[in-house]
Amino acid sequence: MSQTKVITGKVRFSYAHVFVPQAAEGSDKEKYSVSIIIPKEDKKTLAKINKAIELALENDKAKFGGKIPKGLKMPLRDGDEDRDDEAYAGSMFLSANSNVKPGIVDENLDPIMDKDEFYSGCYGRASVNFYAFNVGGNKGIACGLNNIQKLEDGERLGGSISSAEDDFGSADDDLL
Repeated sequence: MSQTKVITGKVRFSYAHVFVPQAAEGSDKEKYSVSIIIPKEDKKTLAKINKAIELALENDKAKFGGKIPKGLKMPLRDGDEDRDDEAYAGSMFLSANSNVKPGIVDENLDPIMDKDEFYSGCYGRASVNFYAFNVGGNKGIACGLNNIQKLEDGERLGGSISSAEDDFGSADDDLL
């Protein structure tokens, strides 16, 4: 296993674009992506991520001319400082992406094919890798998305979605 590859503990997923790639704002390049929300109490996962980031910096410092510059963009961010979103409170987070569709499995390692089965708000584990980048004046460490394992359902993030049965199932509603 690569030293810059990390398998997380239990995390929460947000902004999940793992079935159909989507272009980031200001870009026309479509990628698969997900925000990985890591509880600050999960010291083991955070330590593995920090070690992998350090190794990626050391291994790829040739991309920075052989010396690690100051002010690099780093992938691990503080949800309490960088997001005004209750789902990120008390957590750190990563934005992971890939040009290749990630493998998505359930707790039994069976593939998840139904787009409604994996969504923003569910919980699971992620396989990610870290690498340096130096493109167009932007320098830092990026987080690549490998694979995802869904462990359990959670409250959907990004607005509630009601079913047609919920919306139209009550016979008591007045029909005009």
